[in-house]
Amino acid sequence: MPTGESATSKARRNHILGALSPADWARLESSLQPVSLSLGTVVYESGVQLGYVYFPTTAIVSLLYVMADGASAEIAVVGKDGVVGIALFMGGESTPSRAVVQSAGEAYRMRSEIIKQEFIRGGDLQHLLLRYTQALITQMAQTAVCNRHHSIDQQLCRWLLMSLDRLEGDDLSMTQELIANMLGVRREGVTEAAGKLQVAGLIRYSRGHITVLDRAGIERRCCECYGVVKRESDRLEKPR
Repeated sequence: MPTGESATSKARRNHILGALSPADWARLESSLQPVSLSLGTVVYESGVQLGYVYFPTTAIVSLLYVMADGASAEIAVVGKDGVVGIALFMGGESTPSRAVVQSAGEAYRMRSEIIKQEFIRGGDLQHLLLRYTQALITQMAQTAVCNRHHSIDQQLCRWLLMSLDRLEGDDLSMTQELIANMLGVRREGVTEAAGKLQVAGLIRYSRGHITVLDRAGIERRCCECYGVVKRESDRLEKPR
């Protein structure tokens, strides 16, 4: 973040917080607590009642479904575009998914009772949360289709592009093992897919660090799933 950036400016990097009216922001600002999220931190576990919602600014959180045998697969990714913990304001209190920090960074959290009160109040925040939830449902549905019908190469390209959209630069700190866990595939498949992208000059990968060198090239290799999710997210982020 730029040196000397104000706390308000940092928080409003999150697209939902940034879209609040001045009056709503003035009412809610004191309810937001800045937190640092480290890589691999579990934000919430499956079936556990949530105590907070999180508005990421520079962090990325992966929503994972974990099977009884420990196998997992990513169902969605949340960054500065949205909020982690929609079950709280949608009335569910808990969810069968697990939320894990995919990329370390900053976020702002709000206590469960406050987000519930604000959602019941109605107005701009309720509208923003509902529109984001629709975008998140679209992402989950498209991820399921992608995992079923598209190659590991295409899934990796989609994952890279969605991660880039939520980061400030072109670098990702992520091992192939973690990517494999996110995608729900074997590590060897990710190694092969990443190798193809590196040979093609699209990425540089070394010791858990990925640098995207040619985003346009990755977009050309990607399936339509990324575009479907991106267009819907952009549409739903636009003001009424």
